[in-house]
Amino acid sequence: MLRAIEWILLGAGSVVAILYGVRRHRPARKAPWLLLAAAVATLSAGDVLYAYRRMDLAEVCYLAMFALVVVCLLQFTRDGSLLADRARLIDLVAFSCSTLLVVWVFVIGSAGQMGAVNAADVIGDLLLAGVAVRLVLADRRNVAAILLLAGGLGMLAGDIFYPLTKGSFAAETTYVALYLCWGMSALHPSMVRLTEPRPPEPTPWRIHWTVLLAASAATPPAVLLIEALNNDVRDGVVIAVTGAVTLLLTITRLADAIRQHSAALNRERGLRTANTALVAAADQPAVDAAVRTAIIGLLPPGSVSRVLLATDDGALAAESLPPAPAGSGSRSWWAPADDPDECVLICPLRLEPLAVARPSGGALILTGRKEALTAGRDALEVLAGEAALALDRITLVEAVGRRDSDLYLRAVIRNTAEIMAVIDSDHRIRYASPELRRLLGGDELPPLIAFDDLVHPDDQAMVRVRLRAQGDGKVFCALRRKDDTQAFVEMTYRDLRDDRLVQGLVVTMRDITDRHDPGERVPYQDAGEMPAQVNRRSAQHKFRF
Repeated sequence: MLRAIEWILLGAGSVVAILYGVRRHRPARKAPWLLLAAAVATLSAGDVLYAYRRMDLAEVCYLAMFALVVVCLLQFTRDGSLLADRARLIDLVAFSCSTLLVVWVFVIGSAGQMGAVNAADVIGDLLLAGVAVRLVLADRRNVAAILLLAGGLGMLAGDIFYPLTKGSFAAETTYVALYLCWGMSALHPSMVRLTEPRPPEPTPWRIHWTVLLAASAATPPAVLLIEALNNDVRDGVVIAVTGAVTLLLTITRLADAIRQHSAALNRERGLRTANTALVAAADQPAVDAAVRTAIIGLLPPGSVSRVLLATDDGALAAESLPPAPAGSGSRSWWAPADDPDECVLICPLRLEPLAVARPSGGALILTGRKEALTAGRDALEVLAGEAALALDRITLVEAVGRRDSDLYLRAVIRNTAEIMAVIDSDHRIRYASPELRRLLGGDELPPLIAFDDLVHPDDQAMVRVRLRAQGDGKVFCALRRKDDTQAFVEMTYRDLRDDRLVQGLVVTMRDITDRHDPGERVPYQDAGEMPAQVNRRSAQHKFRF
């Protein structure tokens, strides 16, 4: 009774530790750890039944525990977890199963005993320990993987020494180590890395690995054939179980290869469709729509909750996202999301295949499940590069269109008396007719000069407010000439900032200087003027229009 209570406490404590670790550290996938907790609970139940001498029920619990641990380790080695590709692991496990079958049939014999040791338990423990060793080799500093391996080795040592020592205290200690190690593996923060999504790494085809897998699948039928030719099929159950396991591993290996091939085809098809849509895009909304449509095809449904195509660094800064990590050669990086179950992937808009950032910056920002974003990270980086090329193509086409429009406008109105100018959204003069230069008395306007710099200081604030407002309008103002005199103009402007070809204000001015007192054309006089003259000039200046 006391021994049964001890096993109950050990099993309950280990299960509670695993569940608490899952709740505290929140791994990307909880299924492997929940399966491990179920395996520990089943093992504890088997030990309790063994303490009460219910050997048949205890054996059933032990077999169920092995099944749960196998499924648990398969979850740990699933593509996208600690092992980016489990193909080699499956090949080695299948070969180990066939080798252990040969040892069982031709060395151990049908009794299934190596002295007092149960060979089936030892073979199962060796397979589990082999998978745990592969996890440790994938991340040598992962304490959780080391503790899982220590627990598996403890179970192997217990299954060997417990029958040989007839249940000694030292042999039972190995099972206690199993409970403690598997419970503590979930409490350590490194347990998160065992299921952390990683980019898939397709394994290149090698003929020797294919031959090894084929030999493993052919071994159970070959052993059965040898026994049938000897008219003594004594290990039919073992051969059938081993054949089923080997066949299952082979099917898993083929399913992984087919899934990788299908994913590559979907990725290629999605990027090809996106490339066609981006080439046909004529403006930024069309690029944004093409990118969103491509993401729907590249990622599983419901895996992305938010997509943002920031076309410049200003839009990127408005999201308060972290910059690229220092020294990182990756074309994308991660950022935390508001939802703890999600993360943010930032793919900068880089000009592929030049692999340089766009002059205006920008990035493709996706918020969703990290597992799905990691699996499609490479495709999303390529998509961001294609979007960058499309955006820069649209920008260059618009720039060329505006340049041709300006050249056409300059050629058409070269000899007209109309005073015209095209002003950008930042009030920089992009084009000015020759008549404006003659009106101001200069040869050429300075490059990138602002229209505000040509307006008299008393009218600058009023003109600036009127030009920043939306819509067309008319305003009267004074322009400063090169000789410090004023030219009064009636300015009519059209707001074409939303026009794709213009993207600015078209200003037409009419000289009305002749309507004013010639004295108003000189706003500043010598300091020797009489006060009455200053007051008179000030009044004329206020009501000059």
